[in-house]
Amino acid sequence: MIFEPEIETMEHEALVELQSARLRELVSTVYERVPYQRERLDAAGVKPSDIRGVSDLWKLPFTRKSDLRDTYPFGLFAKERGELLRIHASSGTTGKPTVVGYTSGDLEVFGKVCARALAGGGGRPGMLLHNAYGYGLFTGGLGIHQGGEALGMIVVPASTGMTERQVKLIMDFGAEVLCCTPSYALTISREFAKQGIEPCEIPLQHALVGAEPWTETMREEIDSSLGVKSVNIYGLSEIIGPGVSFECVEERHGSHINEDHFLAEVVDPDTGEVLPDGEEGVLVITTLTKEALPLIRYWTSDITSLDHSRCSCGRTLTRMTGVKGRTDDMLIIRGVNVYPTQIEAALGRVGALAPYYRLLVDRSGTLDQLEVEAELSKEVFAEITSDFLSEEIVEADQLLRSVKEDAQRAIRDNVGISARVTLLEPDRLPRSEGGKSQRVVDKRKVLAG
Repeated sequence: MIFEPEIETMEHEALVELQSARLRELVSTVYERVPYQRERLDAAGVKPSDIRGVSDLWKLPFTRKSDLRDTYPFGLFAKERGELLRIHASSGTTGKPTVVGYTSGDLEVFGKVCARALAGGGGRPGMLLHNAYGYGLFTGGLGIHQGGEALGMIVVPASTGMTERQVKLIMDFGAEVLCCTPSYALTISREFAKQGIEPCEIPLQHALVGAEPWTETMREEIDSSLGVKSVNIYGLSEIIGPGVSFECVEERHGSHINEDHFLAEVVDPDTGEVLPDGEEGVLVITTLTKEALPLIRYWTSDITSLDHSRCSCGRTLTRMTGVKGRTDDMLIIRGVNVYPTQIEAALGRVGALAPYYRLLVDRSGTLDQLEVEAELSKEVFAEITSDFLSEEIVEADQLLRSVKEDAQRAIRDNVGISARVTLLEPDRLPRSEGGKSQRVVDKRKVLAG
């Protein structure tokens, strides 16, 4: 289902014309109403009259998260506080939180782009949506809630945590669509299994998951354990929240960007030069219709690439590949750039492992050390346990050694570094209770601090 076909299937020339008109208005508004941005534009030697269309986008300076923190809390707002209806904010765990304001117009756009995502992922009017994203300052819960209602769905605002109750509500109410983080989707699937509920008995049909990077291995696990067809939904609180882009259920190959509201570029992380389709770089987004917090060329730090080819679903919106990681999440280990999702993809090739892992980074002298903790699958663990109980210790040791060697080889081949792999029994690593899963412990930062 396409929620707004007149936009989502718009021809490229017409879309560029719409984007150009909105870009001109955006730059004029920011120049007039946001003194901080006006100073930056003046410093770059750019006047609103210099921007005639999207082809002039490169002339504009980047906006970064540090700009939001430097002007905390409302310094980048283009609207007075009395014109706002809502405020969201990040957790601020790495400094001052980034604060986002919404006018009534912004909230209308928020609902529409989330409705597009839900429709693209299989949602239909009248379906029951179990929303297990967090409600509160985090944008996910309320954004998806608005989108569901805009699409005409029945929304259950379950929020996060209390996983046993989540399962009960899904079963009792007959939920057909699940929205949450991918790591929490796996947590929910484990609770179903714990209660002896088979995937074929679960009423869910579709799952829209996002807010953290995930891999095809996790998708396969979510699909098989919940009996769903899962798709990615992408967003940032600074831009609007979820709904910046979304996968369609037809292809599940790249997320369609809502380009009438969000103008996307991918740039070289070192030079800032715009990259062509297919080349990985930093995603940069300009908000074309945001009223309260309009952002020009916002540096998301997310690593992805763009694809302007047509999709079989009928949408003409540009697609972005799954986010590989964030430049600020990237680990440099012995001179090699490592993203956690690369490790996850490597471990996904080892059939004896479950999709749960944690990276421990330390330093011995001047040499970085990477340890990868990975859980054995329940089937393999049961086989090993059976061997030990039968005193077939040699066979158990050989199986453990083989799994560890396979994992180390996969990491070396996929990432280009050697890592020590520690195999854990099932359920040893922390599970998500609805928020983003913490997969990296970098002890080097602790020591340096």
